[in-house]
Parts: sequence; structure tokens; C-alpha cells
Amino acid sequence: MDAFATDAVEPLLEGRFGRPLRFVPRTESTQDLLRPDDPEGAVAATDEQTAGRGRQGRRWIAPRGRAILCSVLLRPPPGRRLPELSLVAGVAVADAIEEALGLSAQIKWPNDVLVNRKKVAGILAEARGDAVVLGIGVNVNQAREELPADTRPPAASLLTIDGVERDREPILARILARLEHHYDLWREGGLDAIYVDLGSRDFLRGRRVSVDGVSGTAARIDREGRLVIDVDGAERAIESGEVTYDA
Repeated sequence: MDAFATDAVEPLLEGRFGRPLRFVPRTESTQDLLRPDDPEGAVAATDEQTAGRGRQGRRWIAPRGRAILCSVLLRPPPGRRLPELSLVAGVAVADAIEEALGLSAQIKWPNDVLVNRKKVAGILAEARGDAVVLGIGVNVNQAREELPADTRPPAASLLTIDGVERDREPILARILARLEHHYDLWREGGLDAIYVDLGSRDFLRGRRVSVDGVSGTAARIDREGRLVIDVDGAERAIESGEVTYDA
């Protein structure tokens, strides 16, 4: 695959996100490339991560040049619930993926984007003082044998879904545009301001789930970013945790 071309992204940028765009061919993690004095919307991207990380200490692994691997620096206002940013980013990534594929994308609480019940993207939000570094990984051109096996949900790439190999740069530019749009709405009005785009994509709704010992039927993602579970007729709102679910 061709190396990521920053000069192909910059003409496609629609707003302030992606300025500056810092690219290195190889790094441990793009989460570590952004500096405390970077402006909001600064982006770091790479072709290959040697120690990419996801939630719960997992590794995010992708072959060189096949995926979008980037991080975005955000400076959210005081009073906003920072865990909600994983969902804000999930909506933005789902928008961009739907435009690329022409297929619906869903969000699996708290941080995965799925197409056809398979994971094509993941989000990692890490607080850094008064800032948040938002890591985004999107499987774009991996062949089936290049994806991790035995994961739940199973992994997919845009390529394995429709057989089309794509340039990554326009997809990244679109992700940044949609992230800026949804983030600005969230800054002003919280999740309520983007809930129409979030609630309609809730993958877990109606499924039997278990989160850290709480089992029941997923009712919804609420307007504070929590997963609401119906447990024998009583609703429980879960702030965070690892979800298992029935297929």
C-alpha cells in the first residue's frame, strides 16, 4: 500500500480539525504524539503502530498502510462528561463509514463502530489534564487474513465488507469534519444535541447483555452516555464496563 499522504488530506479539510496534521511513518502509538501545547483539533497519524492500544489494556493491531490510525486533541469545556466523547467520536466515524460504504453503521457502547455486526472501528479517549486525546482506528484495506481472529464482535474492514480498496486520506478528512461538527454540538448541548444520531445507531438495544456482573436486556444508551439495562423490570444505568452480549 502507498504511504499515507498528508498533502492529500490537507486540501480536503473542511474546518479547524486536522490543523496541524502530524504524520510519522511508524510509532508506538499516535496517542503519544500530541503535545500539551498543541491547539484543539491537532491530529497525529501513522501508517503503523507498534504498541497501539484500545480499552481495557488491549492492543490495536493493524498491518502497515491498511488502516486509519490517528489521534485528535480536544479541549472540552468544564462540566461536560468526558466519557461521552467516545460516543461523540463513534457517531462521527459511523457517519464517515456510512458515506464510504453506502451501508448503515451501528455503535456498540461504549466505543465500537460496527457494520453488519462486525467491528470496523474503535475509539479510545484518554484524559490529559484539561485535555482529551481521542484515538481512532478504522480498518480500511485489510484482507480477511490480516484481521484479528476470535474477537467479539468479529473484526471486519471496509475491504472485506464490499471488496473495494480505498484511499485512506478522504475517509480521514471526512471523519475529522464529522467529528468537528458533532463535537461542537456536544460542547454546546451535551449528548442531547446529537442524540438523534446516537440513539438510532444503538447496536445493543434489545439484546441480552452482561456488564461487570449486571445482566439483563439493554434498553438504550441514555443522554448521559450510560448503558441502561432492564434487570427484571428495574432499570440500571451503567457508567462504564466490559459488555458481553447474546448474538
